[in-house]
Amino acid sequence: MSFQTCDGRDWTPQYLISIDAKKCIGCGRCFKVCGRVVMMLKGISEDGEFVDLDDDDDEIEKKIMVLNDQGACIGCGACARVCPANCQTHTSAVPEAA
Repeated sequence: MSFQTCDGRDWTPQYLISIDAKKCIGCGRCFKVCGRVVMMLKGISEDGEFVDLDDDDDEIEKKIMVLNDQGACIGCGACARVCPANCQTHTSAVPEAA
């Protein structure tokens, strides 16, 4: 699927399909540029399980971004441009809504 910009150049959306938990540093830059709430910040417990950040902070070993609403992604690529950890995977294929 490809489109055109307002001046006629070809443009292909790049949809966010995954975030590598091992690479993500939880900085939140991607969340701040995304107006569609595609991602959210979660904690990882000592056992490696995802936990909400409102849980006891003593349980949280690391904070990372996770997909929240993948189907809301419009493929703008803003999150990839601001990510210092290069932890996201994007595709031009239309993802199946989760």
